[in-house]
Amino acid sequence: MSLFEIIFIAAFALYFIQTFIFTIGAAKSFPKIPLDKLPSVSVIVAARNEENNILNCMESLNKLEYPEGKIEIILVNDHSTDATGVIIDDFIRDKPKFRCMVPAQSYGTLKGKANALAQAVKTAKGEVILTTDADCVVSSSWAKTLASYYTDNTAFVGGYTTQEDKTIFGGMQAVDFLYLLTVSAGAMNFNRPNSCIGNNMSYLKKAYKEAGGYESIPFSVTEDFSLMKAIHNLKKYKVVYPCEAGSLVTSKPCNNWKSLYWQKKRWGVGGIKNDIIGYLAMGTGYVTHAAMLIMPFIFSPLSLYLTFSKIILDYFFVKQVFYKLGLKLKITHFLAFEIYFVIYVLILPFIVLPNRKIKWKGREY
Repeated sequence: MSLFEIIFIAAFALYFIQTFIFTIGAAKSFPKIPLDKLPSVSVIVAARNEENNILNCMESLNKLEYPEGKIEIILVNDHSTDATGVIIDDFIRDKPKFRCMVPAQSYGTLKGKANALAQAVKTAKGEVILTTDADCVVSSSWAKTLASYYTDNTAFVGGYTTQEDKTIFGGMQAVDFLYLLTVSAGAMNFNRPNSCIGNNMSYLKKAYKEAGGYESIPFSVTEDFSLMKAIHNLKKYKVVYPCEAGSLVTSKPCNNWKSLYWQKKRWGVGGIKNDIIGYLAMGTGYVTHAAMLIMPFIFSPLSLYLTFSKIILDYFFVKQVFYKLGLKLKITHFLAFEIYFVIYVLILPFIVLPNRKIKWKGREY
């Protein structure tokens, strides 16, 4: 057996082991508080040039089920150059639980979305901050589900986000989202957080202040991940990632390959700040996917067996999450994801490492 064969087989073995560990972690359950003990919450949505999306988002937020007087919704119009501000003002005119603000151009060294969020948090009245994005629709139970996990000593609760899957292109992205978030949940629930997503997350405002807020965190294009790490690094709070249908958020997928490219690059640049566990998972995934392409030229029977086993493992890994979230996993979407998964895992380092410039929401970072 050659050295390459040994390395590739070892990579497959590690991939299977870490997937099993992530599955156990993602399946963990956590205690909840009764509905009459829910904390006050502030929902924050930072929006920039979202005239095509913001109305659907606000309509879903308006349907949130939460105790009267314990919820406020802050919409941050981040200097939109389209009709976003007008649409917000028209919608919230007769809705007292909503308010809109326009952030100062910069708050200290903060830029973009992190600047908008930081200024909103400073005005927030809730004990818990919940964030989502303007291109998202939340379930009516979203706020109360996330907030119910704030038992003693919990400071961060993440949620799952799927994508509209009306096409194979969108469905592929939906599977990718849930695959990556299940990995994140599996790691976080073993106290090794390596990622989260800002369009479905929440945190204790007290812990946010103790961590210094966005203004004390080095600027990142994945500000959500940086904040979560800062809270975790306080070493005094729990961060949890429960899998529950009530906390599901649905976002719009990238509508073309160009926007998907910039999304993946932004995530890749943010992932550079991961810890050793995150790099181990990424490295194992990289070698495994490389092996899927190279091994057939070395010895075909074993390569086919390992590749088939890996695809089956991925299927059941995401299938159980789809089931828990009340979603249907379409085989065409999954197979498209598997092809896409191999491609982007292998090329992403070559996109991220030479040049870390990011284009996002009409701005460059």
